[in-house]
Amino acid sequence: MSGYKIVIPARYASSRLPGKPLIDLAGKPMIQHVYERALEAGADDVVVATDDERIATVARAFGADVVMTSPDHENGTERIAEVAAVKGWSNDTVVVNLQGDEPLIPKSLIELTAQGLLDNADAGMSSVCTPVTTAHDAFDPNVVKVVLNERHFAMYFSRAPIPWDRDLYKESQDEVTGRMPVYRHIGMYGYRVSFLNDYREMAPCPIELTESLEQLRALWYGVNIHMSVIDQAPGHGIDTPHDVERVAAILKAGHHND
Repeated sequence: MSGYKIVIPARYASSRLPGKPLIDLAGKPMIQHVYERALEAGADDVVVATDDERIATVARAFGADVVMTSPDHENGTERIAEVAAVKGWSNDTVVVNLQGDEPLIPKSLIELTAQGLLDNADAGMSSVCTPVTTAHDAFDPNVVKVVLNERHFAMYFSRAPIPWDRDLYKESQDEVTGRMPVYRHIGMYGYRVSFLNDYREMAPCPIELTESLEQLRALWYGVNIHMSVIDQAPGHGIDTPHDVERVAAILKAGHHND
């Protein structure tokens, strides 16, 4: 699938796993596995964006296009905006943000994220969600919920249980409302370059700071976010030494997702 770009933001600093992108997984650095997943998705360009020369050196060695970015960015969105500016990508270019700690990411999820923007010219961002089926997840503030409109654009994201079923939840919070779907947001993002250019001027906003959810900044400023729905969440990225062992075993067995 072509018609879009992939940027892989990769930072060396990590509170739990310093140097995470360079951790060896089945004989290759993690960033190389992520890069290979990106190549499988068939994007027009795949770029590694980093502020660390150690990561840049390793990435160039396995053939990646590397853009050195500022160490002062607050998040991956800002880093990708710098890449788009350096590369001179046009306003209508679609860019998928592929996290550097997702070596098992299925190519179908990358493609779906890009398709949300390719199919919806009025969307500035795209992301993914999956149905919530348990009350535990619905009421868990660590599970971010999203409410969609009829075109699958995000209306709101929250750590609270939304939509709130007034009648059901007044009586009991032991089951999930069946009146309309409850969706869990999965942090996979695509951007149109026009949004990335505008994002640089978007100051943090009250709802974003209140919920501690960066994506609310886009809604605050009137940006449409298209949401694709998938049946179940993909495997988690790598955050702990245990994750490293688990993922390395999967990669050695050659069972990464297609």
